[in-house]
Amino acid sequence: MNRRQFLKTAAVAGAGLLILPSGTRAGKNAPGAKLNIAMIGTWGRAEAHFDVVANENVVALCDVDERHLAGAAKRFPNAKTYADWRKCLDQKDIDAVMICTPDHTHAFITNWAINRGMHVYCEKPVANTVEEARVVRANYLKNKDKIATQVGTQRHEIDNFNRVQELIQDGAVGELSDAYAWGDRQIRRAGYLPAKGEPPSYLNYDLWIGPSPMHPYNPDYFSGGSGMNCLSWNMYWDFGSGQVGDMGSHTMDLVWNAIEAGLPTSAEAKGEPFNPDVTPVTLETHFSVPGNNWRPPIRVGWYQGGAMPNSPRKYVDLRKIDHGAMFKGSKGWLVCDFETRIVLPLGGSADMTYLKPRTKENLLRPVGNFQTEWVKACKGDLKTSCDFEYAGNMIEMMLLGLVAYRAGKKLDYDGAAGKVTNDEAANALLSRKYRDGWTLNG
Repeated sequence: MNRRQFLKTAAVAGAGLLILPSGTRAGKNAPGAKLNIAMIGTWGRAEAHFDVVANENVVALCDVDERHLAGAAKRFPNAKTYADWRKCLDQKDIDAVMICTPDHTHAFITNWAINRGMHVYCEKPVANTVEEARVVRANYLKNKDKIATQVGTQRHEIDNFNRVQELIQDGAVGELSDAYAWGDRQIRRAGYLPAKGEPPSYLNYDLWIGPSPMHPYNPDYFSGGSGMNCLSWNMYWDFGSGQVGDMGSHTMDLVWNAIEAGLPTSAEAKGEPFNPDVTPVTLETHFSVPGNNWRPPIRVGWYQGGAMPNSPRKYVDLRKIDHGAMFKGSKGWLVCDFETRIVLPLGGSADMTYLKPRTKENLLRPVGNFQTEWVKACKGDLKTSCDFEYAGNMIEMMLLGLVAYRAGKKLDYDGAAGKVTNDEAANALLSRKYRDGWTLNG
């Protein structure tokens, strides 16, 4: 039984003895205690977490927009308030942090919080470059016996993720050879927005830009509604990774959860012409993923912006699934979206007699509420479904696809070293430059 199977099947039966991992604080972080939580980013995705964190102690609120900070302070009036997350993390009574800021600051805040011994829930993606993903994962692994982490791919709580994993690992498609995920969101921009007016008095624009190069203010960066404003800026290289980090994080999670993969050994990509300002809308990336103890090496593909894998049969229109995944094996295919799945046997020998359905007792346990899983982990065994190793590996692979796209060639990758081995110039694309005064691993 591997780690993720153990995590999903383990359950507490009766009033057993609770054994805490080394370093877990059995006092204030015990199951009956309340966490002292800092909310960094208090609008948009943050609002989806309010009901869960309201059962804990919200002791700090941080946002670059004074209006959003004031709104959150009405819900949590006893919390101290900040504009700068670096000052927020100096508050000594913080146990845990929820990060709901723009993508280009995720890895920074996450590293600083981990380095201060704090549990971390970070909205996806946890990183904007391969290097950022690796630093976050390394810091987590050094502290995994002390902290609980979760990346905000909350669709993972849907039971269909478990059912897909069971079918693939139990052999519903035979020996696995390929896995594919796709998304059809298409938001096109020509380049960074031009200067337009001055930042309003309630917005600390310099802190919003954070570690990225300075770009002139334009109100259209802030024109989206709550929970959707990321679609106003995440397609720009300096602020996000486009749909690779956005819906790619959610949809590739369907595949990643089922195949239990490590880092790829190669990446290649093709898409629309390169734009130095804007990430590609139409993109297709492919990865060679090593085998594990239950499957051989496989190919994994990501498609977006109209690019799609071939349909397994003419009567199956994959384009009807706006965000989905497909698995190919020696005996057929499995096609799924976030909530449903179908198995398509291949040929006369695929009579399904080889599949032994699980009993209800052997089904993977439900994840339950995604945020609550993290809160309980902070107070208990520190285990979550999408920790910074699991999600860090996945986003490193996805971001490596963007590097291959920019390099314009197939890249051989040494995951242990974090290096491209057949194109030295591509290694410069694994990281990005930051503004003076901003430290990734502080």
